[in-house]
Amino acid sequence: MQYKAVIFDLDGTLVNSLNDLTDSVNTVLKGYGFPLHPLEKYRIMVGNGIKKLVERALPATASTETVEEALVKFKEIYAVHQLDKTAPYAGITAMLNALKAKKIPLAVCTNKHDEAAKKIIAALFAKGTFQEIIGDLPGLKRKPDPHKVLMLAAHMSVKPEEVAYLGDSSVDMQTAVNAGMLPVGVLWGFRSKEELLENGAKILLERPADLLSKVVFYAK
Repeated sequence: MQYKAVIFDLDGTLVNSLNDLTDSVNTVLKGYGFPLHPLEKYRIMVGNGIKKLVERALPATASTETVEEALVKFKEIYAVHQLDKTAPYAGITAMLNALKAKKIPLAVCTNKHDEAAKKIIAALFAKGTFQEIIGDLPGLKRKPDPHKVLMLAAHMSVKPEEVAYLGDSSVDMQTAVNAGMLPVGVLWGFRSKEELLENGAKILLERPADLLSKVVFYAK
C-alpha cells in the first residue's frame, strides 16, 4: 500500500513536552499543598487532554470545584512555560523536510488544547510545515474518536486508508484504527512498545527516519 498523507500526534511524537507539562502541573499541586509527582508518572497521565491530566494529578478526594480551579491555574502557568524545555525529538525536522520534498501533505491532530498546540508548533517548526493543526476544541470529541482525523483527511483530499497516522500512545493507535488509517507507533515517545502493539500498531518506528523506509509515500 502506498500512502498520500501523514497526520501526527504532537506530544511524545513530534515534540518532547514532558518536562514542561510536569513542571506546570507540579507548580499547581504545590500551590495547594498536594503531593507532587515525578516526571515518569506523567508519562501515563498525559494523552487525554489537559482536564484529564489535572484530574489524574490531583488527589482522588479533590472536589469538582478544585479540579476546575486547578485547570484554570494550569492553563495560566503552562501558557508561560510551555516552551521552556519543549523541543522536537532528534530527527523529526529532517523527517518532515523529507516528506515535504516528496510533496506529502502533513497535519497534526492532538488532544492538547488548541491554543497551546498552535503556539508550540509555530515556535518550533517552519511556517507552512503542516497544512492544518487541530487541538482540543469545544464541540469536537477528543481522540480516540476519529472525527477530527477524518476531517483532516477530507481537507487534504485523501481517503482515510491513504493516511499514515503517527503517535506514541494507545489513544493514537486506537484513533488510527477507528479512522481506518495506518497506525504507526513511535518508540521515542511517552509510552511502551507493548502498549502500541496491543492497541493496533501495524508499524513501529525506532527513529523518525524509519518512516521513510517502512512506509511508501507518493504525492497525490
